[in-house]
Amino acid sequence: MKNKRGFTFLGMFFVLTFLFVFTGGAQPLFPYSGGMPPKPGTHAPIITSSFAVEKAYYGYIWKIYLEAEDPDGDMLRIASVVDQVGAGHYPTDWIYLKSQYGKHFRGYIQWNTYSSQAGYLPEWTTLTLQVSVLDKAGNESNTVVFPFTFELVKDPYKYRLPASFDGGELPKLGNVTIDLRNADDSYMADGSRFD
Repeated sequence: MKNKRGFTFLGMFFVLTFLFVFTGGAQPLFPYSGGMPPKPGTHAPIITSSFAVEKAYYGYIWKIYLEAEDPDGDMLRIASVVDQVGAGHYPTDWIYLKSQYGKHFRGYIQWNTYSSQAGYLPEWTTLTLQVSVLDKAGNESNTVVFPFTFELVKDPYKYRLPASFDGGELPKLGNVTIDLRNADDSYMADGSRFD
């Protein structure tokens, strides 16, 4: 009898949780999941253009260029999610926007890819960075996906910006603070291999 009540309670708990999350009672669990339809009477932000290089050495200071707009003028924060091959999914990193960027912004977020936690990451480590923008109503924009590989390339800071970002000095919107892990435990922090 007690087991039957326990299963009934557990079932009701899952049903209520499902209803809460999928009827707009909470923000989506993963920003890159595409979000939910905008709340009635509001509009979701839109990322209209984006750009980032796709390869550079480990420790590279990576600039991810974004332009976004929101007809309601209430963009609040940028969500960044990283998936690293072999190491998995990292928690969402948030950058809160200054109020002047509520309606429109054009600038870049910056990520220093060196990780004190990982020590050394081998060449050819690959990851994807997924970026979206959320507004004060909880509406989420489209998601842009940036693939990236740690690779020795010549002059990774010399690149040509697309026309939408090639118009003078752009503001830095904030820093991505995700600390990567080394998926290969055979490397020590100094880059040498365990034998």
